[in-house]
Amino acid sequence: MSGSAMREVVVVGAGPVGLWLAAELRRTGVEVTVLERLTEPVPHAKSLTMHPRTLELLAMRGLADRWLAEGKQLPTTHFALLDNRVSYAELDTKYRFVLFLPQPRTEALLAEHASDLGVEVLRGRAVTGVRSFGDSVLVETETGETFQSRWVVGCDGPSSTVRKAAGIEFLGSPSTLSVPLGDVRLAEPPESVSLTVNGDNGALFLVSLGDGRYRVSPTDHSMLHVPKDEPLTLEELKESTRRVVGTDFGMHDPSYLARFGNATLQAARYRNGRILLAGDAAHIHMPLGGQGLNLGMQDATNLAWKLAAVIQGWAPEDLLDTYETERHPVGARVLADTLAQTSLVVSTSPENKALRARFNELIAEVPALNRELAVQVSGLGVSYGSCGSYGWRMPDLDVGGIGVFSLLREGRFVYLSSGDGAELALGPRVDVVRVDGLPWDGVLVRPDGHVGWVDGVGDAFSGVLGL
Repeated sequence: MSGSAMREVVVVGAGPVGLWLAAELRRTGVEVTVLERLTEPVPHAKSLTMHPRTLELLAMRGLADRWLAEGKQLPTTHFALLDNRVSYAELDTKYRFVLFLPQPRTEALLAEHASDLGVEVLRGRAVTGVRSFGDSVLVETETGETFQSRWVVGCDGPSSTVRKAAGIEFLGSPSTLSVPLGDVRLAEPPESVSLTVNGDNGALFLVSLGDGRYRVSPTDHSMLHVPKDEPLTLEELKESTRRVVGTDFGMHDPSYLARFGNATLQAARYRNGRILLAGDAAHIHMPLGGQGLNLGMQDATNLAWKLAAVIQGWAPEDLLDTYETERHPVGARVLADTLAQTSLVVSTSPENKALRARFNELIAEVPALNRELAVQVSGLGVSYGSCGSYGWRMPDLDVGGIGVFSLLREGRFVYLSSGDGAELALGPRVDVVRVDGLPWDGVLVRPDGHVGWVDGVGDAFSGVLGL
C-alpha cells in the first residue's frame, strides 16, 4: 500500500533496532510498516554480543529462551581489550553473562518475532526523502512509492537519510583512524574460542564465529591511519596480526574483509516534530565492548510504549520529549565509555602505556572497579530518575511465585500492590497485581521495565500519563 494510504508509524531500517521497535509497537496494536533499502539481510555480523539488560528486555516479552538456545554464554567481557577481564558473576540479574550470537541470527530471530506479530516489512525500498506536513509525514523511496504516516522513526544507521531530512545535527568527532577486520578460517587457531590482547605493538580481538570461521581484528599501531574506505586485503590482515601477536594463526579463505573507524557522533536531538531517531541513526561509536546493538534496542524499548501511548490518545504528545530526556544521556555515557577504551587501545605514548598497565592491574585488584565496569557495559546501571523514587530498573523479583518480567509480556504497565489499595483509578491500561511481602505500598512498573513511581515516594509519571 502506498500513495494516499495513511499509516500510523513508518520505521526506516530493518536492522535489529528497527525490527524490535516495530514489534514493540505492533504488540500494543499500532499499525507499523518497516522500509528497508536492502533486498536481503546483511550476511556478515556487524555485532556479536548481547549484554544482560538486552536479554532482560527479551525476557520481559517471553523471548529470551530463543536467543539462549542459540547463543554461547560468556561469564566475562573485556574492557579496552585488556588482559584482565570484567566479570558479570556478581550482577543483580538472572543473566550474568554476555551472550555471544552473531548479528545475522539475531536479525533472523527478530524478523520472525516481528512477522509473528503481523509487522509489515518491505525490502528494496531505499528512502530518498522525508517531508513533514504538520500532522503527517511523507516518506519517498527510490522505487517511486510514497508512504504517508503519522510518525516516522529513523533506524537507518550512521548515514541516516531520516536524520538528515529532519535537519538534526550529528555532533562529535569523525573517524581519525581505521582498524582492519576479517572473517577467516585459521589453520592454527588458539586454544581459546576468544582472545583479546592489548600490548605495546597494538591490540587484537579474535573470536570463533562457528562453522570453522573466526573474526580477527588487529589494532596495529603502524596501520591506524590507512583510509577507512581503502579495500583490505588478506595479506594486510595477516601482516597486521603478526605485528601485534607474532603469528597470523594460518588465516585463509576470507569471507568478509573491511575496516572500521572510530567516529563518535550523537544526534543533537532524538526528535524533530513527528520524526524520531533510534539506534545508529542517533549515535555511533567505536565498537569496543559490543554495546551498539544493545544501546539501540534499549532505545527502541523506551520509545515504543511512549509513541504507542501518544498514538492511542491516552498520553499527551509531550511524553515523547521524555524519550530524548531519558535516552540521550545514556547514549552520551556509552560514547564516553568507548572513547576511554579507544584511548587505552590505540595510544602509543609512554604515558598511555603506563596507564594501560595500571588500569589492567586495577581491574583485577579492585573488585568495586570491576563491578562498576560490569554494571556500565551490561546496561544494568541505567536509571532515569535523579532521586531514586522513579526511573530505576525493576529487577525480576519473585512476586507470589512468578517473576515481575513475566507480568510484562504484553507490554503493558503493571501496578504491584502490597495491600487493598490497588483499586486506584489506574484505568484499563494497567494490570494490577496484589503481592504479599512487597517492600513498598505499591509500585508502578513501566512497559520497559523501569519504575514509573513508588507509592508514598514519588509520582513522576502519574500526571504525564493521566493515570
